[in-house]
Amino acid sequence: MQIAAVGLDISKHVFQIHAINRAGEVVIQKRLRRSELLRYFQQIDPCLIGIEACGTSHYWARELTALGHQVKLMPPTYVKPYVRGNKNDAADAQAICEAVTRPTMRFVPIKGVEQQAVLVMHRVRSVLVRQHTMMANALRGHMAEFGLIAPQGLKAVRELGRLLDDAQVRVPEAARATLRTLIKWLKWRRVS
Repeated sequence: MQIAAVGLDISKHVFQIHAINRAGEVVIQKRLRRSELLRYFQQIDPCLIGIEACGTSHYWARELTALGHQVKLMPPTYVKPYVRGNKNDAADAQAICEAVTRPTMRFVPIKGVEQQAVLVMHRVRSVLVRQHTMMANALRGHMAEFGLIAPQGLKAVRELGRLLDDAQVRVPEAARATLRTLIKWLKWRRVS
């Protein structure tokens, strides 16, 4: 059995394969667990494999390419028109298989490990900046409930922290202790 193209629908645990031969006839429809995937593709001759570009797709593309297969990643929006019937893993794998064989299909370049490392750095920093902003806004909002108003900006938030240490400021001790937790978090999580 000669496989020409494979549509591979990936997920966290179970993967769906839809393979066709050169005549376009379906030769394999199979579900595989994560632990079985690479072993399965080691046993078949190199072929064209289509995968939707999504979480872990670049990892799987690198792994399958290392086994000698030609892997093409496609944006999910480009694959969606090829889905027939109800959306499920088997239908998605079939749609991916059909889409990857289209001559006008646009593909996503496979990212290398270093490229993904840089993306991780940017995304983690973005999360930390968002969390920092959320905490600063939460502190400003909670302090406003006690009549202590501060404009936006970290300098103003630091001033709120100093006000909290002032015994003359009327903030109940229960709230003071909780708000100090926010202040400690903000001091600890300086994002550059």
